[in-house]
Amino acid sequence: MDRKVAAKMMRAVILTILMVVISGHMLIWMMMPTNVYKSTWLPRIRAASSSTYFGLQGSTLLVNTFPVLFAAVLACFYLHLANTFPNQGYSSKTRGMSAWRRRVIVKGLGIVSLTELSFLIIFLALLLWSFSTYLHVGFGKITHKSAAKEGEKMWEAKLESAAKRLGFMGNLCVAFLFYPVTRGSSLLPVFGLTSESSVKYHIWVGHITMTFLSAHGVCYILFWALTNQLSEMLKWAKVGVANAAGELALLSGLLMWLTTFPRIRRKFFELFFYTHYLYIPFIFFFVIHVGISYACIMLPSFYLFIIDRYLRFLQSRQGVRLVSARVLPCLSYTPTSIMFLNVPSISKMQWHPFTISSSSSLEPETLSVIIKGEGSWSRKLFQTLSSPSSLDRLHVSIEGPYGPASTSFSRHDELVMVSGGSGITPFISIFRELVYLCETLKCKTPKILLISSFKNSSDLTMLDLLLPISSTPSELSKLNLQIEAYITRETQSITTQNSEKLPSYNVWFKPNLSNTAITPVLGQNSWLWLAAIISSSFIVFLIAMGTLTRFYIYPIDHNTNKLYPYSSRAVLNMLLISLSIAMTASGAFLWNKRNCDITERKQVQNMEGTPDSGSYTTDRELESLPQQWLAQSTSLHYGERPDLKRYLFERKEASVGVLVCGPKKMRHEVADICSSGLAQNLHFESISFSW
Repeated sequence: MDRKVAAKMMRAVILTILMVVISGHMLIWMMMPTNVYKSTWLPRIRAASSSTYFGLQGSTLLVNTFPVLFAAVLACFYLHLANTFPNQGYSSKTRGMSAWRRRVIVKGLGIVSLTELSFLIIFLALLLWSFSTYLHVGFGKITHKSAAKEGEKMWEAKLESAAKRLGFMGNLCVAFLFYPVTRGSSLLPVFGLTSESSVKYHIWVGHITMTFLSAHGVCYILFWALTNQLSEMLKWAKVGVANAAGELALLSGLLMWLTTFPRIRRKFFELFFYTHYLYIPFIFFFVIHVGISYACIMLPSFYLFIIDRYLRFLQSRQGVRLVSARVLPCLSYTPTSIMFLNVPSISKMQWHPFTISSSSSLEPETLSVIIKGEGSWSRKLFQTLSSPSSLDRLHVSIEGPYGPASTSFSRHDELVMVSGGSGITPFISIFRELVYLCETLKCKTPKILLISSFKNSSDLTMLDLLLPISSTPSELSKLNLQIEAYITRETQSITTQNSEKLPSYNVWFKPNLSNTAITPVLGQNSWLWLAAIISSSFIVFLIAMGTLTRFYIYPIDHNTNKLYPYSSRAVLNMLLISLSIAMTASGAFLWNKRNCDITERKQVQNMEGTPDSGSYTTDRELESLPQQWLAQSTSLHYGERPDLKRYLFERKEASVGVLVCGPKKMRHEVADICSSGLAQNLHFESISFSW
């Protein structure tokens, strides 16, 4: 008990320091456009931090980069303590934090939590404040005398000033662009956010970023054309802004931007996927364009993203052990993970996200995902699994798993889970977790009402996946389960006439010593290892950069920033950042991998008793006792849609958790019912498929 109390106090201290650091960082962002910051704060900071080792770059690293990385390390320790000593029960403080995670519907934004909405409002307020202040300060410096001195008219001088300020705004947006897509982020979970649910903010910030940067480029081109300086477009200054590099960055960004719009992304996903790799030349030329010193303003989020991306790269280089696949008439089932999945035999470059359908408690040695054969990639996978030539083994790589830091569904008296089509996938993992709590831990579990809508009766086979492929508990009757399954595009008479159903079958693969089990990329203490990688890589970078500056750049430049080329300095810094991250992350990864090798070999030997590779058919007419129980708990409805209002308002329990996963219209309907105020016992939570 003493350790738990001490851990709770430590978490409170860490959270307080974390909030102070983040608040201070936001204050810097607010002050950056002002004259006070530029004429008073910045000179003092530079005077205190400038040295022969870091030069002018030292002040930017100190003010803009270090606080965020320090906050990320603190967040790692906070999450480690939260996982080691989870809270028991629900205090008033916990309920207050839950209120911030409560979902609301905002027209045009969809279903968002109060936390997400607050962050969005703060970001938009920062944009409005910064842009108005930048323009006010910039225009205030322009006079007829200063314009005449440059040989310009007043409106031309203002056009150039506005173009420069639009670039400042683009840099501000880039600084926040990579936080939502850092899948293993330590900052997002502290606020109850996940990368999956935050992807929409990456999309919105991306649109705003490209709007500002495009306006920045157009205004400068217009200014150069009007002042007969179009030759500036080809200028690659040795010292100062490299215009050509900026244009290359903008071109890369525009190509990415064009493929992100929904119609193009959905119809030509491969085009969207491959063009998104242009973020590499975009960032590369962006840093060369503005210089490394100024680029350190946007460095923190990209630094954390690069660490996460490199760790994903290391994890994905290993082939995972594929145990089996269950092939159903409407989908294929592969025991891989919740994570991003790559099958090299189909495409070496494409990674697709899928939701976990297994429970780590009920099935500790197996992770499973469900893949519905709708797109070209998943159809090819279905054909591969259905082909006799692939029954020996299938090479698969993964990235992940990713997801919320914790869940608390069992606190409710009843769970109502509403799904549409493949939206049932996350509910399968929740159901299996509740099976474990009931059967193994003998805990009281909430009543379960699963309302599922399917287009065709063949999709009903998804319900079979509520039960794991093996080791199904025998006492499932203790669970109070009710399933209401709706077949919207068929009537019962049509189903009766076409009652012949395709059987489902399982495909088993031979174990391979060259493959590995699915494990966290940084082992069980992943948050501590991530903290070590962030801090040690940054220290290595500072030492290397300081040494390089002191003994190579300083003798040439003497901290004047006028002699040593900006582009060379930028390339050297990007190289040092890459090397420092690669060294520290590789070391942490290899250390954890070595500790898992012996265990993995034992697991492969234990798999010798599994069925031989190949397939066998499971006839749904000859069901086991658990499957009979599942069938008895299911009511079928044909040719209609569920009356969600009736189902939800009939719930009489004191606390009813309402989860919905499916089409946008369904999610909004359920959210509207729960937020109407007509039933105070309904607690809504949306599950995101934003990837």
